[in-house]
Amino acid sequence: MKIVDLDGFALNPGDLSWDGFKQFGDFKNYDRTEENDATILERIGDAEIVLTNKTPLDKKVINEAPKLKYIGVLATGYNVVNIAAAKDNNVVVTNIPSYGTDAVAQHTFALLLEITNQVGLHSEAVRNGEWSSATDFTFWKTPLISLTGKTLGIIGYGHIGQATAQIAHSFGMNIIFYNHHEREVSEDWLKQVSLEDVLTKSDIVSLHTPQTPQTEEMINQATIAKMQDGVILLNTARGGLINENDVANALNSGKIYAYGADVTTQEPINADNPLLTAKNVFLTPHIAWAATEIRERLMGIAVENLKAFIAGQSRNVVNK
Repeated sequence: MKIVDLDGFALNPGDLSWDGFKQFGDFKNYDRTEENDATILERIGDAEIVLTNKTPLDKKVINEAPKLKYIGVLATGYNVVNIAAAKDNNVVVTNIPSYGTDAVAQHTFALLLEITNQVGLHSEAVRNGEWSSATDFTFWKTPLISLTGKTLGIIGYGHIGQATAQIAHSFGMNIIFYNHHEREVSEDWLKQVSLEDVLTKSDIVSLHTPQTPQTEEMINQATIAKMQDGVILLNTARGGLINENDVANALNSGKIYAYGADVTTQEPINADNPLLTAKNVFLTPHIAWAATEIRERLMGIAVENLKAFIAGQSRNVVNK
């Protein structure tokens, strides 16, 4: 059996082992693959198993890959695969659900705490001698914000939204959430509300919903106008959930106090992205999932998905 990984570097830049896949057959890893069908088809060749993280597998590729039987997406989102074409060609597609729930929630708060406490800014100031030369025992270079009593509005209450709510509760925050369908809530400190209420009542809005045609650019000029002045906006879900120009404008006007995100519409980020020059923006390069322990977990789930497929079983199949 031939197995090809089209873009393995992000998952494993050298600190993990591919042995889990090698046990199943002839395994070939490419660090990266140019996003054109000819190159992708050449690299797939006569492989039965293809692994991909962000390399797209469109209808043409799936139709023309002669022996393709299985696509393992090395991520939760599987929009890089033409699911309809895979189903038409009897190609099984799997993904990796919920592998990084706690890590993404942790990163959400890393962004929020950087916004509220500015640890990086003040650490740099100390190292640059500003404390040793200060007149007083303390100083701060930017407003510092306490989270206790603030209202966090979560949009999308899946696993990551729930984990984020738990962390927020430990900080003494008030938590409300919007979800596209009703969730059973037993906690007395948590309340499901309308999207309108999340937008109008939250001091901090955190996005944890999938990007779909219904949610694309849901944060835009109109919805921003409904938010409180000086709101903090967080996005560790998908860059396309916001209109980046509208958010940049709101940051520059002060309507949004700060924006913290691990994702952008185009990744890597375009050099002319308006967020790069907007005020009070905190961006990280899609690293919420990248802790060694989390990547090891992802790798293990991917191996188990393939093992189940070879055994004729269904595990994390997205195109049944």
